[in-house]
Amino acid sequence: MILKNARYLIENNGTWSERQEDLLIEGNTIQDIGNLEPLYDQHEVWDVKDYLILPGLVNGHQHTPMSLLRCYSDDLPLMEWLNKKMLPAEMKMTSEDRYWGAMLSMAEMIKSGTTAYADMYIDMDTLAAAVQETGIRASLSRGMIAMDSNYSDRIEESRNLVKKWHGQVEGRITVMIAPHSPYMCPPDFLRDAVVLAKEQNVPLHTHLAETADERNMIQERHGMSPVQYLQKAGFFENTRVNLAHGVHFTEDDLSILEGLTGGVIHNPVSNAKLACGTADLVELTKRGIKVGLGTDGPGSASTLDMFMEMKAAAWMQKLLQEDASALNAHEILTMATRNGAEILGIGQETGSIEVGKKADLLFMNMNQPHLVPAHQDPSLLVYAAAGQDVDSVMIDGKLIMKHRELLTMDEEKVMFEAKRRAEDLISRI
Repeated sequence: MILKNARYLIENNGTWSERQEDLLIEGNTIQDIGNLEPLYDQHEVWDVKDYLILPGLVNGHQHTPMSLLRCYSDDLPLMEWLNKKMLPAEMKMTSEDRYWGAMLSMAEMIKSGTTAYADMYIDMDTLAAAVQETGIRASLSRGMIAMDSNYSDRIEESRNLVKKWHGQVEGRITVMIAPHSPYMCPPDFLRDAVVLAKEQNVPLHTHLAETADERNMIQERHGMSPVQYLQKAGFFENTRVNLAHGVHFTEDDLSILEGLTGGVIHNPVSNAKLACGTADLVELTKRGIKVGLGTDGPGSASTLDMFMEMKAAAWMQKLLQEDASALNAHEILTMATRNGAEILGIGQETGSIEVGKKADLLFMNMNQPHLVPAHQDPSLLVYAAAGQDVDSVMIDGKLIMKHRELLTMDEEKVMFEAKRRAEDLISRI
């Protein structure tokens, strides 16, 4: 397919600019960019002059089945929300519940412009089946919690997940190893997870320094910060890491994290809603620590719209720094695309519009009252646009949504089944 008259955004060293050329998509890859008129008669041609095209958004931290628990438990602090409401409800979920919850999340993500995301949950074969069906790109991980002293089964589940799914579904699925958090994983469990990640050559994914309570808990138990606790387990030695949240870091923590491979996934909406605090992204980036964006699960964030995360990230940094120039729109857009892909370990494939990259693209309808006039496209995208402004989505060279219609799933059926499963789940709690 040739995308004729493509008006698209490219990023160079954190600055975004607009170009207008033709894009040649062959298979799942961007094969050529330029004036391709001589090739028009050899390919399907789509004139996309009415859209602004940008790389697909990367949601770096998610728990897709939790869409069934959207707004089930709000206005509570994290540990009360987690231990008294979420975990008891999740314990009652069936595989069918998790499937339809995942499908609902994937429908919402695709419709709001997410083309790749990272999931941490259980029953990952079920979630992988949903990824395969919907056409989204995913980095999957089995969230591992040490419920008792015998946790070898959870390590083996993660090992089997890598063997079964890493690199599968035309390469759209990759796998990470995910010890849930420092407060739910004893030291030997963490060390075994690190060994497994190195053995399988896949990234690590964990929740880290999300709340002040977590920091105090680890300090009381182990006499160190959560970051130091992970460091002692070898978490940052020759590994790629996806560190979700990263709100409460000390000066020593930041020194440890400098130079790590991977980065921190900032979840501003969830962190604000649960009153966890605000990560200091300005300081992280100053230290050379890569930052991406994520929504966290819909059970906490309530929305999976990455455009909302971009707004929230920008607003909260400006307030935190008391500086309107802190974290500009160009930097935020890079976090939501290239940075997220690099943290997930898929930056060679997606996150930018370049020859040789996978064709993961958003087609934005900018001809709307709230997006006119177009003085600066990056600012419009970050501060004014919303997920509903995404007209079409291409993932891995295939149109997954066109003119707001999902092409790989029955949206009405997904919503019907999700409502039915949610009602049944709540009745069982």
